[in-house]
Amino acid sequence: MKAVADSLWKQVREDFPILAREVHGRPLVYLDNAATSLTPRPVLAAMNHYYEHANANVHRGLHTLSAEASEAFEQARDKVQRFIGARGRESVVFTRGATSALNLAARAWARPRLARGDVILVSELEHHANLVSWHIITKETGAKLRFIPLADDGTWRIDLLPELLQGPVKMVSVAHVSNVLGGINPVKEVIAQAHAVGAKVMIDAAQSVGHMPMDFQALDADFLAFSGHKMCGPTGIGVLCGKAELLDDMEPVEGGGDMIVHVGWEESTWNLLPYKFEAGTPPIAEAIGLGAACEFLGGIGLDRVRAHTQELTELAARTLDGMDGVHVYGPLVGRLGPVAFAVDGVHPHDVATLLDGEGIAVRAGHHCAQPLHTKLGASATARASFYITNQPEDVDRLVAGLQVVQEVFGVR
Repeated sequence: MKAVADSLWKQVREDFPILAREVHGRPLVYLDNAATSLTPRPVLAAMNHYYEHANANVHRGLHTLSAEASEAFEQARDKVQRFIGARGRESVVFTRGATSALNLAARAWARPRLARGDVILVSELEHHANLVSWHIITKETGAKLRFIPLADDGTWRIDLLPELLQGPVKMVSVAHVSNVLGGINPVKEVIAQAHAVGAKVMIDAAQSVGHMPMDFQALDADFLAFSGHKMCGPTGIGVLCGKAELLDDMEPVEGGGDMIVHVGWEESTWNLLPYKFEAGTPPIAEAIGLGAACEFLGGIGLDRVRAHTQELTELAARTLDGMDGVHVYGPLVGRLGPVAFAVDGVHPHDVATLLDGEGIAVRAGHHCAQPLHTKLGASATARASFYITNQPEDVDRLVAGLQVVQEVFGVR
């Protein structure tokens, strides 16, 4: 079985042309997947086919190219719908990314429904996209934020949830997988308890969609946000998936072409779902690429994707945490993708720079999670993040690279 698995992942890697390049004379080891995953040939081919054969705007033209572009664009929406288990295509709204999706739900659903004293529950590990958007809403409405605290191992204090949900909690907005600590959070339990007190739930799934099986209906979240570029798709495309009855009750936050049925001098009539939230020319090629990414990952199997990525992530976390002078943040098990760490006596930016010299791409900084880093007592961390393009040998290369870092700084 191991030989079969090794053969599968070798074949997967061959679909990513960028992995053939060298960096500073060394074979590339790409460990920055939590920021942006690499793009496989089938996705590139789908986007190129649009530009080479049907490069026209959608929904507006009667000519052949426009009809073909419209068909490909809407087929992509259907592929996304099936991929995430949404009930209908009207629930799939294309956005510029997860950030745009989170902000859309915050402004179109939450802002008109929140009042002074209402509560938005988030956690202490949220990405800025799922925190700053709510800062804007609290300033505009007088609502306030409440936080699910972290345990010492970086997991949620889920035992405190009944207490945290007391009072006027109207919205719960939390990450499925932390982009720093990598923990797979118990969102289904949060959703059930939040619904029991009448709160709506937004799931930031940027680090989970494309990394594990997703069934929006079974999850029973009210909203789900994710980006294409973290799941083998292109940049500039994301999705807000919402329960149709909630989306239908929301007003659009952008006006323009395609989101209307009729425009008069004094007022406009909105288009049907999901188009009333897709003003202007949409990201056509990017949507087509996202649909191709869904097919690509579906062909591998999301259970396999999760098992492979989680195995590598936990291997890296255990291995790095076992190195002298290296500290790993977050749980050593139950994590998927990111491994944030620190090397004693070396700034994370220096860690990343020296690893780049070894051909290893990692991230360094606060990873758009400054409050979490304050909680961790660190101004920055280095982060290696794993996905389907990685192999156990990449963990070995990372360890060897960190040994070079320690030698250069004399801390080994």
